[in-house]
Amino acid sequence: MPGHSMRIVLCALFALLLLSSPALHAVEPKEMLPDPALEARARNLSKELRCMVCQNQSIDDSEAPLAHDLRVLVRERLQAGDSDTQVISFLVARYGEFVLLRPPLAWHTAALWGLPPAALLIGVIAIILVVRRRRAPAVETANLSAAEEARLTEVLRDG
Repeated sequence: MPGHSMRIVLCALFALLLLSSPALHAVEPKEMLPDPALEARARNLSKELRCMVCQNQSIDDSEAPLAHDLRVLVRERLQAGDSDTQVISFLVARYGEFVLLRPPLAWHTAALWGLPPAALLIGVIAIILVVRRRRAPAVETANLSAAEEARLTEVLRDG
């Protein structure tokens, strides 16, 4: 089947092409700053900030209008002379820690940081318990009397 193997090779090449393609960013050319150093800082900050609409994307990757507005705001703050920390602080003060893709470890974010490892630990313990139960020797059953064995054989034969 030469055609079949050729299809498999083409599908594999297509999958490899998709997986190796560079990530596309939503930053528009008109947003970019003329100063390469400031633009690099803006891009780094944008990768750390959550799109409030998409929630699972950074504002650097999101095409949502709010993400665009946040990218512009980051660049305006940088052009005004703010440090990276000041820009982050400004956005956290305005939108809360939810704007951060990686919020800091603090008492009020402990559940956010602690639940994934706890869930993993619980899963591992559950798997260990299930494996141990399956490996445990079977409980011995009581031996049947001769009359009970005869009755069981009769029932199985008739049924």
